Amino acid sequence: MISQLDRLNAYRTMWVLVFFDLPTETRLERKAASGFRKRLLDDGFNMFQFSIYTRFCPSRENAAVHIKRTKNNLPKKGKVCIMQITDKQFGMMELFHGKKEVEKETGSQQLELF
Repeated sequence: MISQLDRLNAYRTMWVLVFFDLPTETRLERKAASGFRKRLLDDGFNMFQFSIYTRFCPSRENAAVHIKRTKNNLPKKGKVCIMQITDKQFGMMELFHGKKEVEKETGSQQLELF
């Protein structure tokens, strides 16, 4: 049986990152790009940078669900990259605005209700 501590272990919990470069020259391309971003937000992703969205997942299995959902919503044109990393790896990221280091945001934790 998996304990609550193991369930939220930094090596088991995952972050899914979606990087994309989508064309926006025509009205239809802008609509497709906007729709792709909206579906990411509807699926619980947050904008990390303009073309990078992230989502915290409590397990690899949960990450797989969101990766599959993202793959099902890929636009016809452009480039999309989906990466998953552990919470431990995500926590080792260094963030800078200019030369000033930015305080790391604390990862969100989902509570399970039985």
